[in-house]
Amino acid sequence: MAQTMKAWQFNSVAGGFEKHLKINDKAAIPVPGDDEILVQIHAMALNPVDYKVLEGPAPTRLMGSVFTPGADYCGKVTKVGKKVDEFKIGEMVFGAKPPGGKWDGTLAQYAVIGKDSAYQLPEGVKIEDAASVSLCALTEMQSIRPNVKSGDKVFINGGSSGTGSIGIQIAKALGCHVTTTCSTPNVALCKSIGADEVIDYKTSDIVKALSAQGQAFNLVVDNIGAPTNLYKSSNPFMAPGGKFVQIGMSNSVSGLGQIAGNMLRPGFLGGGKAKYQMLFGSVAVKSDLALLAEWMRDGKVKAVIDSQFEWEDAVKAYEKLKTGRAKGKIVVRVPVDVEKAKEAA
Repeated sequence: MAQTMKAWQFNSVAGGFEKHLKINDKAAIPVPGDDEILVQIHAMALNPVDYKVLEGPAPTRLMGSVFTPGADYCGKVTKVGKKVDEFKIGEMVFGAKPPGGKWDGTLAQYAVIGKDSAYQLPEGVKIEDAASVSLCALTEMQSIRPNVKSGDKVFINGGSSGTGSIGIQIAKALGCHVTTTCSTPNVALCKSIGADEVIDYKTSDIVKALSAQGQAFNLVVDNIGAPTNLYKSSNPFMAPGGKFVQIGMSNSVSGLGQIAGNMLRPGFLGGGKAKYQMLFGSVAVKSDLALLAEWMRDGKVKAVIDSQFEWEDAVKAYEKLKTGRAKGKIVVRVPVDVEKAKEAA
């Protein structure tokens, strides 16, 4: 008889995927391949990508399949593949499982993780904190780290979001001057995690506030992407040779049109003039996870957690994520079955 576990799963996105999330308490525990490890999940965190691709306008639908959402995780190694020698059974690890593929995510008691998508949990870092940073941190790391040097001015749009709150800290760890945006209630939060300047979009025009500084910004990271096409308006505040990286976008046909226009419309026809990149997703890079672990251990990067939910309340957690009002990340604790862990080992 196949070994089983509990996993949250859905097979439809009609009216919102969270309306179809159900606990399957007889889901099969996955078997790791040669380059993979099996992780007993202790905590996981939510990301918009958990549902946006499937709910979006692109022709991506479930086709009757059953999926488990989730990318971020922290947990214990219970099995290792034949070609894995960097992890030991019993070690605590954290990381992010790339979305897509089989969609067998981390909102489950066990998940198979590629060996490059995991790293040892740093001493002194809480499980919930490590679970909350991974995918956002990898996304922001790959948006910021290759594009700046110490002393550069960086603008991060959406500083209180899960990605933005980590992005601010990464940019500061790399020695940059950081300007960000948020609503009035979140100004103090953004300043507390290192932002040098905060633009309150409730009381200020973002483009005017940035343009008033002249062509000063070496890098712009847009975690929002809506409702304004910030790239199209970026010429007055982008430094020569600067780069604009977009992460967030409207989950609609118009959002896809905006991205296509930014990629294809030249500056002399009304588009932006800076180098433009749409980062559709991060990839697991061991050196990025290693640096993130070092920064968390040293206190240079800290988790920003909006709220923590128990396993049974995962639907409520996703409902809150979808409001767009979370300050930082939302974490779900995963029940650890000791007896089941002995069977899976």
